[in-house]
This record gives sequence, C-alpha cells and structure tokens, in this order.
Amino acid sequence: MDQSEAVEKIVTALKKKAKSKSKFYFNDLAKILDEKPRAAKKFINQMVTDEVLEYWSSGSTSMYGLKGAGKQAHGEGEEEE
Repeated sequence: MDQSEAVEKIVTALKKKAKSKSKFYFNDLAKILDEKPRAAKKFINQMVTDEVLEYWSSGSTSMYGLKGAGKQAHGEGEEEE
C-alpha cells in the first residue's frame, strides 16, 4: 500500500461515519488500513502533516479526525477573526 491508497481508504471510511462520529482512535484508523500499528502510524502521521487529518488530544486521550470536521473545528474557526 502506498500513501495515496491509505489516504483514499481513510477519507472514504471517515466520511461514511461522519454523521455519527467525527473523532477516531488510532486503532480505529489502523483497522481501516488493515495494517500493523507501526506501518499505520507512518501513513497517519503523513496525513496529519499533509493536513488531511487533524490530531486532537484532551490530555489523556488522543484522537484523529478529518481536517475541518466536527464540533471542535467549528468552535476554533470562530476565534480566527
């Protein structure tokens, strides 16, 4: 699998689930990619760097979501005026 295939799989899967959920655990993304955690981490980190995904952390929990999706993104967008 190359990076473009990984992006396509993740974006397609997350858009399907977007109505019920906007943030996903790393393990959820690794399952979508059907890769072991170490290989999945490389793809996911590159997607964060390329701004396809965004990283979100509450301090105790780390999650990922599509860039600009979910309640958190709308709240942050209001502050940039």
